[in-house]
Amino acid sequence: MAEFFLVSEPHAMMCPFCRDGETKVIDSRASQDFVIRRRRQCLSCERRFTTYEKIEESPLKVIKKDGTRVPFDREKIRSGLEKACYKRSISADAIEAVICSIEAGVYGEFEREVPSRSIGEMVVDALRDIDQVAFVRFASVYREFKDVNDFVEELGPMLKGEATRR
Repeated sequence: MAEFFLVSEPHAMMCPFCRDGETKVIDSRASQDFVIRRRRQCLSCERRFTTYEKIEESPLKVIKKDGTRVPFDREKIRSGLEKACYKRSISADAIEAVICSIEAGVYGEFEREVPSRSIGEMVVDALRDIDQVAFVRFASVYREFKDVNDFVEELGPMLKGEATRR
């Protein structure tokens, strides 16, 4: 189970303008996943500002092929997707949706550690449905294709699927 930590005093916030420590919360709203947006007003200078409160989780580690462990980083997924989708008609919103979906899947399925292979397979599965060229680009690097036979083997099921749809 993931560990969550919250700031114990949600109203103790230093004013960014006068640095006074007394503020009041005017409005609170949930914005994105597990993020609370708070509108605050300084009791000293009366200026208003916005803060965001986020749950701090114990960091998820990715187990690499060589057994090393590194912190989970959604930007690495973005980098791989952008390389695979280079010069393809795939919007930035579509890429962001894939990243969010994979991140949600990783945090939903794994608690403290996730094998890099699992993340790679999630990316491959997502790209298979979005764009076949991006799929092949990513799969060729991720699965370390050695020669043309590796490409043919990967494309076989996809090509058979195309033939049955016609």
